[in-house]
Amino acid sequence: MSTTVVVGTQWGDEGKGKFTDLLARDMDMVVRYQGGHNAGHTLMVDGETFKLQLVPSGVLYPHITPLIGNGVVIDPVVLIEEIDRLSAVGVDCSRLMVSGNAHLIFPYHQALDVVAERHLGFNKLGTTKRGIGPAYADKAARVGLRMQDLLDPKIFRQKLAVVLHDKNPFFAKVYNRLPFDLDALAEQYLDECGPRLSSYIGDTVGLLHDALEQGQHVLFEGAQAMYLDLDHGTYPFVTSSNPVAGGVCVGAGIGPRYIDRVIGVTKAYVSRVGAGPFPSELTDDVGDHLVDVGREYGTNTKRRRRCGWLDIVMLRHAVRVNSLSDMAITKLDVLDNLDPVKVCVAYEVDGQRYQTMPYHQSEIHRAVPIYEDLDGWGCDLSGVSARSELPKQAEEYLCFIEEQVGVPITLVGIGPQRHQYISFSPLS
Repeated sequence: MSTTVVVGTQWGDEGKGKFTDLLARDMDMVVRYQGGHNAGHTLMVDGETFKLQLVPSGVLYPHITPLIGNGVVIDPVVLIEEIDRLSAVGVDCSRLMVSGNAHLIFPYHQALDVVAERHLGFNKLGTTKRGIGPAYADKAARVGLRMQDLLDPKIFRQKLAVVLHDKNPFFAKVYNRLPFDLDALAEQYLDECGPRLSSYIGDTVGLLHDALEQGQHVLFEGAQAMYLDLDHGTYPFVTSSNPVAGGVCVGAGIGPRYIDRVIGVTKAYVSRVGAGPFPSELTDDVGDHLVDVGREYGTNTKRRRRCGWLDIVMLRHAVRVNSLSDMAITKLDVLDNLDPVKVCVAYEVDGQRYQTMPYHQSEIHRAVPIYEDLDGWGCDLSGVSARSELPKQAEEYLCFIEEQVGVPITLVGIGPQRHQYISFSPLS
């Protein structure tokens, strides 16, 4: 048995999809364990770009069984569109299985996402307005509908009627919105989505454990990242699920003893989308450089990402919470023409120095980054194929990160293409 978790250590967009795709070569199964279509993975293979939202990255390999676990919330219309899009370019999705316990996203979830964000005004969270949060809220309130309900029209209509009985008056009285029609939603989900997805819905927990008992290799991938985690992120500017490594147990249906390796994916700098604190954020020419060279625009939303220097304080905390065994660094090549290269090693808050993450949100908002300057390398890394070809300054940068957080670096990305990476033993 060999199980690996790939988790983002920042605010998402670290490039997890690329390394999930890379690691999947040696896996038998890839499992998505949380989130929805509010986050995307971009893969570049042989000059072709694949943008995945719900389907696990391993689908591009014919030997992989891709699973969408119970911890994911699913817009069935989006899932069908993604399956059709992949099938149109020759990707076989027939092996895909979706947990019958995964919850459904409905148009009323998306509508609530939009009006609630608008209602917050200046205090808005920066949600993608895809209905993710409201769907998870219904799940917690025990009024959600699940994928398996698509297979039982009677139960589906009964559950949906209960939900709309509560939500329609709320929309009308609070937001002055028209009610949602039970028959129209039932027709769309039962007559259109249900038949298309019925062959994909099943017992993912059983299939996963069968694979583990047979000694197969399993890879778990999440969406978003550590600092968007509902419990451990920069609340309330977070997602509505648990992307941390511990979320695998609940979102996929395995116990913690099954997890062998946890790889933390870290961008060579930091980015985030939407509102929230960002101690090392850059609003100058260097920040613009990171956006332009790193192509820092959302896979799904196309929103411009906020960028800043690498934050070691954040990374140290991510190591603790996720029990990282090793790290993968992405987009090292984006720093090629910057000198010096700065790294945030601590915060100053009201005259006090923090080398670990402050627990209080107000202190994070007031945190002033303390930097160490490292020499830039001033050359193009995109063609590097081995550690020995790295310039001294680039290797020193990686070694500095490893020493600061106490976790080895085993993979380094130096370009967007599938082959643009370096795999090497831990630095010392």
